[in-house]
Amino acid sequence: MSETNPAATAPVSADAAPHRYTAAMAAEIEARWQDFWDAEGTYAAPNPKGDLAGDPELVARPKKFIMDMFPYPSGAGLHVGHPLGYIATDVFARFQRMTGHNVLHTLGFDAFGLPAEQYAVQTGTHPRVSTEANMENMKSQLRRLGLGHDKRRSFATIDPEYYKWTQWIFLQIFNSWYDDEAKKARPITELVAQFESGEREVPGHAGRAWSSLTGAERADVLGEYRLAYASDAPVNWCPGLGTVLANEEVTADGRSERGNFPVFKSKLRQWNMRITAYADRLLDDLDQLDWPEAIKLQQRNWIGRSEGARVDFPIDGERITVFTTRPDTLFGATYMVLAPEHPLVEKFTPDAWPEGTHDAWTGGHATPAEAVAAYRAQAASKSDVERQAEAKDKTGVFIGAYATNPVNGEQVPVFIADYVLMGYGTGAIMAVPAGDQRDFEFARAFELPIRCIVEPTDGRGTDTSTWEDAFASYDAKIINSSGTGSSSGSSGEGVTLDGLPVVEAKERITEWLERTGAGAGTVNFRLRDWLFSRQRYWGEPFPIVYDEDGTAHPLPASMLPLELPEVEDYSPRTFDPDDADTEPETPLSRNEDWVNVTLDLGDGRGPRKYRRETNTMPNWAGSCWYELRYLDPHNSEQLVDPEIEQYWMGPREGLPHGGVDLYVGGAEHAVLHLLYARFWSKVLFDLGHVSSAEPFHKLFNQGMIQAYVYRDSRGIAVPAAEVEERDGAYYYRGEKVSRLLGKMGKSLKNAVTPDEICAEYGADTLRLYEMAMGPLDVSRPWDTRAVVGQFRLLQRLWRNVVDENTGELSVADVAEADIDAGTLRALHKAVDGVRQDLEGMRFNTAIAKVTELNNHLTKAGGPVPRSVAERLVLLVAPLAPHVAEELWRKLGHASSVVHEDFPVADPAYVVDETVTCVVQIKGKVKARLEVAPSISDDDLEKAALADEKVVAALGGAGIRKVIVRAPKLVNIVPA
Repeated sequence: MSETNPAATAPVSADAAPHRYTAAMAAEIEARWQDFWDAEGTYAAPNPKGDLAGDPELVARPKKFIMDMFPYPSGAGLHVGHPLGYIATDVFARFQRMTGHNVLHTLGFDAFGLPAEQYAVQTGTHPRVSTEANMENMKSQLRRLGLGHDKRRSFATIDPEYYKWTQWIFLQIFNSWYDDEAKKARPITELVAQFESGEREVPGHAGRAWSSLTGAERADVLGEYRLAYASDAPVNWCPGLGTVLANEEVTADGRSERGNFPVFKSKLRQWNMRITAYADRLLDDLDQLDWPEAIKLQQRNWIGRSEGARVDFPIDGERITVFTTRPDTLFGATYMVLAPEHPLVEKFTPDAWPEGTHDAWTGGHATPAEAVAAYRAQAASKSDVERQAEAKDKTGVFIGAYATNPVNGEQVPVFIADYVLMGYGTGAIMAVPAGDQRDFEFARAFELPIRCIVEPTDGRGTDTSTWEDAFASYDAKIINSSGTGSSSGSSGEGVTLDGLPVVEAKERITEWLERTGAGAGTVNFRLRDWLFSRQRYWGEPFPIVYDEDGTAHPLPASMLPLELPEVEDYSPRTFDPDDADTEPETPLSRNEDWVNVTLDLGDGRGPRKYRRETNTMPNWAGSCWYELRYLDPHNSEQLVDPEIEQYWMGPREGLPHGGVDLYVGGAEHAVLHLLYARFWSKVLFDLGHVSSAEPFHKLFNQGMIQAYVYRDSRGIAVPAAEVEERDGAYYYRGEKVSRLLGKMGKSLKNAVTPDEICAEYGADTLRLYEMAMGPLDVSRPWDTRAVVGQFRLLQRLWRNVVDENTGELSVADVAEADIDAGTLRALHKAVDGVRQDLEGMRFNTAIAKVTELNNHLTKAGGPVPRSVAERLVLLVAPLAPHVAEELWRKLGHASSVVHEDFPVADPAYVVDETVTCVVQIKGKVKARLEVAPSISDDDLEKAALADEKVVAALGGAGIRKVIVRAPKLVNIVPA
């Protein structure tokens, strides 16, 4: 809907004041000061050393490192919703400079990823060309907003000089393992040394010396330890995108977050990050971060820590391991279920059905192998959410094998069913149908035993044949739970849980499992390892090559960066979105000259033939460490100079793990970017490359600027600017349309660009409006018509300092002692309030206080005292920097307002001379008294009882009680 303000855009009449603050004047002032700031390096933050070292006095100040989340350079450019966080951090950074800090505030671009690649596929334009053009457009838009970034520190993730270090970090992670005893990452060479010396037994090769293993065997062993490893594992395969996706990139209904294509489970060899090794530390360290509790809760839930026990069920001389939070219910386990993708399924599936197999268990198939294959195909077409849905119809198939329950020696049938996932626990469960509703429904469907092992407290009795659902309780006693143990699983030692409460029973059975070797108490996590491969072109190449045996070898650091080669076709091969029986084909695999190479890796083996990895890293890789590059952006020898990193991000009082002082961005990255970046920081910290174990100490999530979306009868969005309002209804080209508040965006045809608002009012007005709309962390609707309010504030500010007719200063040189008390009180209250609000990022209330002071000066009439005007300009400077610079120079100052000291209030003027005290009788207000803020309870009571309105209201009645809350309340209770 058209929301243009005619008054703001109307041409200035010939008799209008020639020096009035107008959009044209704002544009001239803003462009001039932006040029000045760039030329003077006004926002350059000096490092303690290196090529960005500077003013020692600034370096000696307390530091503040303020960051925005990486923007992606979209071809659509910015709409007014995008800069909300950028303006907020700029205001805060400016305030911190004015309060004596050395402030690092800059911005780069997260420029790898799918959008540029898709554009390249559609147009044939190289992703770098379109991405760099988008970046230039965004830089221009951001510059126009007057953002005070240190431009010397800016970069893009697509710069080879940047992703050289992304690749280097990958190699550090690849060449590391997590030592559970030391609770930290260590170089893989230290693990190899333990194998070589015999200090640690080689797993899977009992009795064999490390030196006797082949290169491939050693690589397989180390792959089980490396923090970055390749594995054949179930992945989220999206044929419609031609790539695999991390769990976090799949929606709740089992579709790709980007493109909304179906996602299937498939087994592919992919790179993974062993983030699960850090699950405990990622959880524990949240407590000392200054983050919104909602984000902490999301991370805690995603990591999903649960305590229980590992239990081994013997089968065919081997074992199936399950994790359970209720080991006390082991005697009620009457069957087992494996995830269809479980690697042991094929191993334990016999050629024929065992004698006496129940017909309902076979799925109508002639052999177990046929049944398993058919069911796997069926399960692959469902998302994890669909598989875990609480549907009444449970599906599954018997694999033709039995395992042994270790507590009683019973043979329990083993099934596969889609409600069990490889992504949680061990991918296998012991099914206790009496205590779990899904197990209960499955048991009823397949006519499996249901044994009551927790005494019901709801009167249903212990005969499970009469039950309609499962019974689970932590406040009950264990029954039917005594046995001699299994000779194959627990050395035949018995255990009795009967009569024990649940907690005590859990402790006893866990102790028994550990004593007999049938299991152990353990902790499980919902968190899965991070899938790190993408079948795309526009991403960081892996610094990995494979020899003729398929063994992975890291490139030496001297060969970095490994740059992306040119390819003719940027698109990964995509398939029918519904065809799960497909496999990735990457764009890089088509460049044979790049893929097949002869290299000398410096390992003493000389030049050899290798094949490069043809997957690329996910778009999250570059944003996992970018805060470090801001510190030392031109360092070609080190990831970051230790002294510089320590200066900006090292631990200190209030920041026990170090990190960025303030990080502002959207809440949607809670379990993607934020979790991944924390993981990388901890690995780098463990290996001694950084002093900060956390990347971001304080996190602030800004809200969203929303806009009305107008849709026609087909549900299609129509241009909001062309919608007309008539009698409370909305019309587009004569047709009635619906209106709903939602996101702002090009596709919704309701986007307003910052360029439009800057042209109409100026950047300072846009800045003020976005900050004044409401609390920063709350979403708010955009209203172009309301922008003019902040424009008028700037006009009144200008008028209070500059004569609109002559352009000369209109302030008065008045001594502080000669300024009237009311003005001084208004000034110092504003100074005190604005300072507190800016420190607390309450920008909307800060603007309200500036407005109140400005209005006071306007109403007071006469010239504004120079000292008052100067402090008013300094209050405005973080919020509207261009007009503040201009007025500061007009006030006779040669230095930039950016580095001036923020005003300090005089406490004597901040305290009110009087406050209003409310006097109530029977809860109703009967009088208001103006009293001194320091009045005592006794004096306030006497004043209230003496007030003529109170006396009249009491009408001679006695008084039973007087409640005094000096200085603001007196409550009288008559007799």
